[in-house]
Amino acid sequence: MSLLIVGSVAYDAIETPYGKTDKILGGAGTYIALAASYFTKKPQVVSVVGGDFEKKHLEMLKEHKIDIDGIEIKEDEKTFFWSGKYHNDMNSRDTLVTELNVLGTFDPKVPASYQNSEFLMLGNLSPDVQRKVIEQMTVRPKLIAMDTMNFWMDIMLDELKKTIAMVDILIINDEEARQLSGEYSLVKAAKKIMEMGPNYLVIKKGEHGALLFGENSVFFAPALPLEEVFDPTGAGDTFAGGFIGYLAQNGEVNFENMKNAIIFGSAMASFCVEKFGTEQLIDLSTDMIADRVDRFIDLMNFNYVKEL
Repeated sequence: MSLLIVGSVAYDAIETPYGKTDKILGGAGTYIALAASYFTKKPQVVSVVGGDFEKKHLEMLKEHKIDIDGIEIKEDEKTFFWSGKYHNDMNSRDTLVTELNVLGTFDPKVPASYQNSEFLMLGNLSPDVQRKVIEQMTVRPKLIAMDTMNFWMDIMLDELKKTIAMVDILIINDEEARQLSGEYSLVKAAKKIMEMGPNYLVIKKGEHGALLFGENSVFFAPALPLEEVFDPTGAGDTFAGGFIGYLAQNGEVNFENMKNAIIFGSAMASFCVEKFGTEQLIDLSTDMIADRVDRFIDLMNFNYVKEL
């Protein structure tokens, strides 16, 4: 089924204990689209870049059968740029540079050919920008998923809540869930957040996995233990891409399918962190993804023998 993705297509410069990069391809929209492209045909992307954005990156997206007609190019401006340095634990980082550039005035324009998309994934952007996209859809998508972050909770909470009320799934991390709900317990936090509108909630816990809430049920998937994590940038967006890509491929919206989507999203995120930026997401094979999913299944399986 058709999938529309709205999010940043950008440049990053990253430093981790394993090394550092110059400007490399990044952005939430990029990670989501690349991950989703392994599951659903021709995901559509709405974003904006500057004249400095290299054509080779657009060609790479097209090679992944990603529809880039919705990426606006502002020739006289620069692409969004972020630079960060990760600490030794890889869970905390310092932002060194943030240059909004074209993203600062981003006014999303959904092409007519995208407006009847059946699945919509709203990457982390201003909640009023996310809402503009929803309002441009001629028919409400079968499923609307949304990501957000603490920053919007700090400065635009009322606007954020308006947008949250319009979506079916909210995807956030544990810190964000606690801030949004005012509850430390993630179970209590989930209840409060779902009262704001979403039918389902995904709470990412980084190296500790992810929780899914919905239909009066809870599901937990662990993260795959990896020998080395080179770069966690984009892991959450890659998770979201695998998650929504699987759902769009399957077409059925229910808790059981979302449990599977959590596993596929987690598998894609585990690839992302193994190299810098989007590098590991570009040349995956079906067998590689299947093998990684099998590793998750093995990790979660156990035989229970009841003692008399």
